[in-house]
Amino acid sequence: MKARVMTASTPSPSSRERPALPLRRPRHHLIALLVSAVVMGGCASFSPDGGFAPVEQTARDRLNKEVKWARSDADRDAIDHRVGALLSKPLTVDDAVQVALLNNRGLQASFQELGITEAEVVQAGRLSNPGFSFGRSSKGDEREIERGLHFNLARLLAMPLIGPMEARRFAQIQGMVATNVLSLAAETRKAYYNALAGEQTVRYMRQVKQAADASNELARRMEQVGNFNKLQRAREQVFFADASLNLARAEQAQRATRERLTRLLGAWGAQSQFVLPDRLPDLPQAALDLPDIERVAMSQRLDVQGARLAAEQTARNLGLTKTTRFVNVLELGVMRNSSNEAPTQRGWEIGFELPLFDWGGARVARAEAVYMQTVHRAAETAINARSEVREAYTAYRSAYDIARYQRDEVIPLNQRIAEENVLRYNGMLIGVFELLADARSQIASVNGAIQALRDFWIAQADLDMALIGKPSLSAAAGPAVKAEAAGPGH
Repeated sequence: MKARVMTASTPSPSSRERPALPLRRPRHHLIALLVSAVVMGGCASFSPDGGFAPVEQTARDRLNKEVKWARSDADRDAIDHRVGALLSKPLTVDDAVQVALLNNRGLQASFQELGITEAEVVQAGRLSNPGFSFGRSSKGDEREIERGLHFNLARLLAMPLIGPMEARRFAQIQGMVATNVLSLAAETRKAYYNALAGEQTVRYMRQVKQAADASNELARRMEQVGNFNKLQRAREQVFFADASLNLARAEQAQRATRERLTRLLGAWGAQSQFVLPDRLPDLPQAALDLPDIERVAMSQRLDVQGARLAAEQTARNLGLTKTTRFVNVLELGVMRNSSNEAPTQRGWEIGFELPLFDWGGARVARAEAVYMQTVHRAAETAINARSEVREAYTAYRSAYDIARYQRDEVIPLNQRIAEENVLRYNGMLIGVFELLADARSQIASVNGAIQALRDFWIAQADLDMALIGKPSLSAAAGPAVKAEAAGPGH
């Protein structure tokens, strides 16, 4: 729907050089309409921080970490300086998370979603530029000049609804970006513990390989002097081969897990030479006790909040669609025509489109279907969130119990057996190969303890993420009814 203000005048032959007659003052309601359009269009502006404050607040409240949006070379230099300081010392898990939040380029790319969406929000809050038309025609001695002013009246009428709708969409994007921050923190923690366990396993497997080398060399010499038969020699060679293969597998796993951590840290060049501690952190004295974990998850999961916001936004979009279903059927104009051969004509005109083929029902039906889609998705998100948090908590408790059992039962028992065998070896009750055979049985228990401790810390990271929500579900809306639906041609 467009409002038009038009004038037409035809000067007499004797007054062709005189300036055209001025436009008659538009009616009061058109003046008010234009003033409100200017005021409302001027209200749409960019925020000082680009909408980044809620993301920073989320990182501080939930992670006790800082995030920075690199929007200039100075910001990038400050980030590089901070990252360099953190990577110059053995990397703790908290420092790894901080480096990832500052240095990960994928996260920085997601921050640009705020700038993109805010630009769209500001654009939606501004009216289209008004148009001016000028025409000159002649018929014999008659000259006619026509001037026209037109603007998008439909856009103006829909702006009180479009503004809040776009603001809700911007809040939804902020929630999605905040979830990306928390998700990256959780993934970095998991990658850190995997990389640390990989390095610890490699160090242990190298010790096993050294023992296997010594055992294999001793067996070779004893076979040469006739104190070892071929069966005993073959058994020692099998142990040596297994130790070599296990070391190769451990080294490959260590390289893969370290590279995974390197990617999440956004490290390259000299930054990728970071140093990790020698071993995994110790198991906590007690596991977390969360009897009301479902209620906690429902109150703070960002994907649940995002799904609820999406449903509310779509419901309001549906109201906008119903309000503007006939927005294209009205056209308003004011006219003033003058001629040197006839009295001046003044008046107004209104044009109607006859809704014979399109009553707007299809748009309303689509909006209703989209709304029901978001309602079902919001319900699915809540149901899945409850299940995911229960699963994550049971996995966490199981991982804790397994790691504690390895620490308190399995390792001490194997250590006691090793001490007893050393006493028997010193008392010449068993030989060196019996002592080595017992040491081999301890390999599985030590590797099991390392893996159990790693699995616990990964399970805790998964539990933290389950209490936050998945970024893929934080914007659970379907194809939303866009603000442009209120404009002409829809």
